[in-house]
Amino acid sequence: MKEQINIPLDIPNVRVIKTGVNNQGDYIVTVESLEEDTICRECGRQIKHFHSYDRLISIRHLPILGRGVYIRMRPKRYECKYCNQKGKRTTTTQKLDWYDPKSRQTKAYEDHILKQLINSTIEDVSRKENFGYDAIEGIIARRIDDQVDWLGIDHLSVLGIDEISLKKGHRQYVVIVSSRLADGTVQLLAILPNREKATVKAFLHRIPKRLKRTIHTVCTDMWKAYLFAAQEELAHAKIVVDRFHVAQKYHDCADQLRKQEIKRLKAELSKDEQETLKHTMWPFRKHPDDLEDDETQRLQRLFSLSPDLKLAYQFRLDLTHIFEKNLDKDQAALALRSWATQVRDSSLACFDTFLKTLDTYFEFITNYFLNRHSSGFVEGLNHKIKVLKQRCYGLRNFKHLFQRLFLDLNGYSLFP
Repeated sequence: MKEQINIPLDIPNVRVIKTGVNNQGDYIVTVESLEEDTICRECGRQIKHFHSYDRLISIRHLPILGRGVYIRMRPKRYECKYCNQKGKRTTTTQKLDWYDPKSRQTKAYEDHILKQLINSTIEDVSRKENFGYDAIEGIIARRIDDQVDWLGIDHLSVLGIDEISLKKGHRQYVVIVSSRLADGTVQLLAILPNREKATVKAFLHRIPKRLKRTIHTVCTDMWKAYLFAAQEELAHAKIVVDRFHVAQKYHDCADQLRKQEIKRLKAELSKDEQETLKHTMWPFRKHPDDLEDDETQRLQRLFSLSPDLKLAYQFRLDLTHIFEKNLDKDQAALALRSWATQVRDSSLACFDTFLKTLDTYFEFITNYFLNRHSSGFVEGLNHKIKVLKQRCYGLRNFKHLFQRLFLDLNGYSLFP
């Protein structure tokens, strides 16, 4: 005697008639519906007069013990007496909740497919499940929206706006709009086809008023289209230029001077003296607390040859300290203006472009010190998109990108 176990089918209102195994080793479960009515396709009334059985259908269900499972049944057909009285002989095939008549798999199996797609590819899931590629695409199209469902969102808190290129080197940008909720959850809101002000503003305008009121901060980079669109549509929110985008600007200024000084010193020094310039790029870019002893020594030798570079390094470090201190907005504004004055009074010109940037975006930059919000969650989402693109060998259609990214972010909660 073979050992047997009972496994619930988890399909409501059906009776199992028989079970079997086909030539491929799949389980075949024949069932019939226990429901005794349906809704007339013509008049919409509930009807109970049984007419006949429809053709036999086979519907794929959740696998059991590594084997495929197929549900076979003949759907019931019912006749509508109300339509018959009007001279129409109308019959309607019974529709059951656990599968879609237009598909050939149960809704539970579709949930299973979508869960398998989280952090995976359609091709991988197609092979693992021995299930058609086009059929999986159809499940995604039916079950995953290509735009946000505002009804499922209670609040937005912090809004993030940033762009990412769909194709490297082609400047084909799409805009990622997301929100970080109070509990730290990241919610994808939109993937916009371009980063023009009109496009961003149109999306922000479509946010329901009840949700607009819950947005207290907008984090973005220095792209003016984002800033002006947010100013006009979300006037009550504080707009913050991300501190890490600011840091990138003044770090680049100091690094540009390093390149110039290294080039100058190589032209002036002998070959033996030039050896002291090697392996100084990363020590120069690091924070002093992160330097190894040998890196500190190389940096000191470099600074002894270039006092201007030492001064730029110190200015860069001082500005980072301002952002790290526990300052309010007014205190930060004073500290930033004092720093800018010291730089202007010095002999350095490498920070000139950054000083113009600081003046232009001063209000947005100092808004960071109100609640210390940044675009860190947006950059994390961008990294996830890059991984998704690599995994799928590119995703050019931004609607498909929204569906796949939404599934990666929310799949485990939607299909536990």
